[in-house]
Amino acid sequence: MEAATSKCSSAETCPPVDLSGDAGWVAFDAPSLVGASLRFVSGEPDGNRYRVRYYRDPDQQLRARIWFGPETEGPPGHAHGGAMAAVLDEVLGLAAWAAGYPIVVGNLNVSFRNLLPLEQVVTIESEVISTEGRKVMVHGRICSGETVFAEAECLCITIRGK
Repeated sequence: MEAATSKCSSAETCPPVDLSGDAGWVAFDAPSLVGASLRFVSGEPDGNRYRVRYYRDPDQQLRARIWFGPETEGPPGHAHGGAMAAVLDEVLGLAAWAAGYPIVVGNLNVSFRNLLPLEQVVTIESEVISTEGRKVMVHGRICSGETVFAEAECLCITIRGK
């Protein structure tokens, strides 16, 4: 995906962006799975903070296309690390739910690799790595082509009685 050619300010509504998935990806209705808990990152699909669309790839792993808008700015012209961590928290937790594990995140370890320019559509990849008792380990990363912006390990804990 290419970076957006026009920059917008947080005072104006940014233009639409293309969040299409790759060939073989199937749209995934995340809100129908977990409800309103997705409102922090996914709650404003046309806002200036985040815009996200979820998919399942041919291996049934959860993928997302996400755009970091001007309201996620940290270093000038780039997404804040906390904004990136929030996205990884949502996507990796949702990956466990999509795999059939109702969870809460117990620990999220994020390693930042590169600055992420604002208004660029990137991909979030996720993979459920292992399950043991109530523990579900999910790995993921924010990337665009060969560039990795952040990687994360997420220890999820299943919710009793769900």
